[in-house]
Amino acid sequence: MGGRVDESCVLTEGPWSHRFVGANGSRFHVAEVGTGPLVLFLHGFPEFWWAWHDIMLRVADAGFRAAAMDLRGYGASDKPPRGYDGYTMAADVTGLIRALGERSATVVGAGAGGMIGWAAASFHPKLVNRLVVLGAAHPLRLRAALFADPRGQLAASSTVARFQVPRFEHVLTRDDAAMVGELMARWSSPRWAATPEFAEYSARCREAMQIPQAAFCALEAYRWVARSALRLQGYRFVKLMQPPSSVPTLQLHGALDTAVLPRTAQGSGRYVTAPYEWRLIPDTGHFLHQEAPDVVTGEILRWLKTPS
Repeated sequence: MGGRVDESCVLTEGPWSHRFVGANGSRFHVAEVGTGPLVLFLHGFPEFWWAWHDIMLRVADAGFRAAAMDLRGYGASDKPPRGYDGYTMAADVTGLIRALGERSATVVGAGAGGMIGWAAASFHPKLVNRLVVLGAAHPLRLRAALFADPRGQLAASSTVARFQVPRFEHVLTRDDAAMVGELMARWSSPRWAATPEFAEYSARCREAMQIPQAAFCALEAYRWVARSALRLQGYRFVKLMQPPSSVPTLQLHGALDTAVLPRTAQGSGRYVTAPYEWRLIPDTGHFLHQEAPDVVTGEILRWLKTPS
């Protein structure tokens, strides 16, 4: 497959429509379905919009406009050489909400998309009316855990440390992006990793990561986190993330998540002054939107309908 993959591999036909929308100086691919208040879904690493194809249909059926984007650098969205910092990616999300013609939206983010959701809610609270975060600690909570929990979160993040190696994207995409499948299996619950659904989903993610430049772009976001830790830009990001969020936040986490440990994520509520709930989902790993879609859909819909 290597070398022959292009963006058309993510434009799967279905009950949704595919759109290309300009926002924040880039062009984003969005799959959307339904009418009503906007719910914008953000995938994590190493995924693309397809992460949400099942849940977004159920959310649309419940009376919402469900839109799943390919993050900057992923899938069929633009792959510029820069812009993978926390500020720009948060502005991508809120710029897209405006570009879709809405004043605000509920943002649902998983993994790396959850980290962007935290930042978007902090920096642009008027544009994010509710937040649902899956498998993602608040960025400052994650940062603290990397220092305070060397045997736990720091060890769990050792894979991400390897992403700092120059040209590591070639390792990631080698052998039909075999490493993408290995990482997904490692971060999932053993039960789900053994299913045909996992095999089919990881194959799609492996294919999408082989789109030219996608792997480089995906790793650049992780490289920014490491580079910025020692730079003024990173210090500014930390300062801006310190005031607690005023956006009602629901945080869902897999009890078996080995990428972001439950104990790392659990302290995130201290960064929210609005209504906040934490739910640990048993028997699930990092990809709980795939591993327990019924539970996750129910929680999202409950949060959407809870008076704020």
